[in-house]
Amino acid sequence: MAKVLARFLFDSEDALVRIDMSEYMEKFSVSRLVGAPPGYVGYEEGGQLTEKIRRKPYSVVLLDEIEKAHPDVFNILLQVLDDGVITDGLGRRVDFKNTILIMTSNVGTREIKDGDVFGFGAEPEEKNSYKDMKKTLEDSMKRLFNPEFLNRIDETLVFHSLTRDHILEIIDISMRNLHKRLAHLGMEIELTQEAKERIVDEGYDPKYGARPLRRAVQTLVEDPLAEEMIKDSYAAGDKILVKMDEEKNLYFERLEGEADIKEDDLPDDESNDPSGGNIPPMPPTGGPDEFSPHSIEGGSTS
Repeated sequence: MAKVLARFLFDSEDALVRIDMSEYMEKFSVSRLVGAPPGYVGYEEGGQLTEKIRRKPYSVVLLDEIEKAHPDVFNILLQVLDDGVITDGLGRRVDFKNTILIMTSNVGTREIKDGDVFGFGAEPEEKNSYKDMKKTLEDSMKRLFNPEFLNRIDETLVFHSLTRDHILEIIDISMRNLHKRLAHLGMEIELTQEAKERIVDEGYDPKYGARPLRRAVQTLVEDPLAEEMIKDSYAAGDKILVKMDEEKNLYFERLEGEADIKEDDLPDDESNDPSGGNIPPMPPTGGPDEFSPHSIEGGSTS
């Protein structure tokens, strides 16, 4: 979400400044955010947060897993959330008024998974009460964070856990990069519904969300396809159909000359290396000589 917001507001994902708050669990590490005071080692380098915003004031700042940060971090953030400015270790005022501040947290998810509020293997309409889940998460936030900190957050978004139907849709999204890389080579790939269901069987876990899906797509589709590409099994113009056999194994069927590549399938910048993943570049005909301060806190249960 933060990447999409950065691209939408500032036309580039480079406008995203991501800070992993698990690196700021100790009291001595807090000064790294705004920079060490003069006289201390590394003071001239500036803070991890303040220096990035000073150089790039139009940014989306993502503070990932905010609940893991030392309590002193929240005291530093109070000034940012309230006045939109902060003073770094060198005494310079850093302006956050043109930034969007997003904080993610998994606080309360353990209570949901271990309790009766949320039934992870049950039917969504029976136990997955979004209202009850949100109340549980908000109560957990109130226990962990001070009122003056919560009061400065503009909006709290609670994400519902992903269902099997959601994962099926995410497969199409996760395959976009592969589509573009193959389209650059003049090929098309398509998954049958049975193949998608097989990937979901391998990559869906309601407790872990969509992250196992990425590994399933790579293991079941990308890695085997890369091996076939190395063998020159396909050529430009081919359509690669991913199907499932009776033993529930995925295999590739070559439809020679049936690729239907649309303009949207092509990479945004064809000058970039299209192979940026597991799929190696492949010549069209098989011969190597022929190839040329607003803040949002997101609580997640996935």
